[in-house]
Amino acid sequence: MNVAQRFTPAQRRLHWLMALLIAVAYLLIEQRGLFSRGSVGKAAMVQGHFWTGLTIFALAWWRLAIRRRHGAPPVTPRLDRWNALAASSLHVALYLFFLVQPMLGLATAWTDGKSVLIPFTRIALPALLAENKDLAHTLEDLHGTVGTVFYWVIGIHVLAALWHHLMRKDDTLKRML
Repeated sequence: MNVAQRFTPAQRRLHWLMALLIAVAYLLIEQRGLFSRGSVGKAAMVQGHFWTGLTIFALAWWRLAIRRRHGAPPVTPRLDRWNALAASSLHVALYLFFLVQPMLGLATAWTDGKSVLIPFTRIALPALLAENKDLAHTLEDLHGTVGTVFYWVIGIHVLAALWHHLMRKDDTLKRML
């Protein structure tokens, strides 16, 4: 496959790195229950989840900048209008999740009175929102709901890539490999 028919190496690396980080963020928050409340292990899982999310947030902005500069290689054979619209909509949803979900998580932590510590230090990021337990519960519920929707969107993204590769037999998946 011609290099011009693929995303740039930076785009491909960032895509797969972010996929890995999303899996790590999910595992960290889902496995926090292995540790007792107030334990060092539980705190490490939660702080790891925070920082993985913030890393995803930062990398999403980098990906958007690279995408703006280099664009996306065309799909061959070309997509019809409806499939192109579906693909575009799915990618917009993914990027919205990459940007909104970490901010919801951070807002939840701050309004719940939790510190987001700089890794390997006892220094916390300054809280930009006042503690408000009612708002924290609302934000936590929203963060959880958006997270659940996010996993469905990721699943659709993966299934669409496989559909393109196995059924449609176009180069959609190959462009990211």
